[in-house]
Order: sequence, then C-alpha cells, then structure tokens
Amino acid sequence: MADATDSKSVVRKGVWVRVPPRALTQPSLYRGVYASNYVLGMGTEQPRHEEVVESTADTERKMQPQRVPVNVYESAGALVIVAPFPAVTASDVTVELYPGRVRFWARLRSAGPREYLIHEWEYGGYEREIDVPRGYGGAVEASVTNGQLVVRVLRGETSDTVTVKPTGG
Repeated sequence: MADATDSKSVVRKGVWVRVPPRALTQPSLYRGVYASNYVLGMGTEQPRHEEVVESTADTERKMQPQRVPVNVYESAGALVIVAPFPAVTASDVTVELYPGRVRFWARLRSAGPREYLIHEWEYGGYEREIDVPRGYGGAVEASVTNGQLVVRVLRGETSDTVTVKPTGG
C-alpha cells in the first residue's frame, strides 16, 4: 500500500480524503480500500432538503421492501411478534390484521443523496406478513421502542381487517 507521502488530497461528496496517486486512476481501489485509510476530515456541504425528499421518493419507487426477520412466541392471551425496525418511528409503521394473518410495514424514512462505500439496508421500507394460528385474531396491539416493533395478536377470531398504528417513540 502506498504511504501518505505519495498521496494527493481530493474532495469526494464533501469529504476530504488523501489517496495514493494510482487510486485516482483506479476507482475500485479508491472506493474499497484507500478512502478509509486516508480520511482527513469532513466537509460542511449538506444536501438541500429538496434533494433529500427527491432522493427518498426515487429510492422508494425503485426499492423492494426489506423483509425483516421475526421472533414469534405465545404469551398468556396473545401471539407476540418481535421484529427489528431500525431508524423509523411509530408514526412510520402500519399493522394490519386479517383473518389468519398479520402484515406490518414501515415506509422509507429517508434516503438522502449519498455515495456509499457499503450499502446494505435502507432507513425503512420494511415489510413482513405472518400467518396467525387458529384461535388468534380477536384484536391487535403494537408498539415501537428502541428499534423494535412488537405486535400482539390477541386471542379470538375476526372476519374484518383491523389497521392500527403502533404506540411509542
């Protein structure tokens, strides 16, 4: 690896980085290795609100909902479903109870224009549907706390669709 004395300073999306000269002609090296080893400081340039709104809408149109993992267990009087919902608030989440199943999702919260080095998940755009065992479905309760969605499907039966917004922060 080249050392900092053979490098040049460049600005990339508002971030000053020091990279070896060969990285300037080989973008894959610049993105994968050298940028993280030569960061000098952050710039002050921030995207405008309109750019963030436009980028979020564009990402939401193109993305597939992220299927979240769940833990499901029975408690006294309810089927409890716990799912990670990082970076969203209760107002972003909707839970629907149908006869025999429950569906929950969160809209994409923000997708500001960024050039990621690694990009594995979005801030929202989560969705999951779970089959509900017979005997559950009388009502549904939900809360979002510390990045987790907890859905409680109460004992009983329903023939209607019930939609709720979770409580919490």
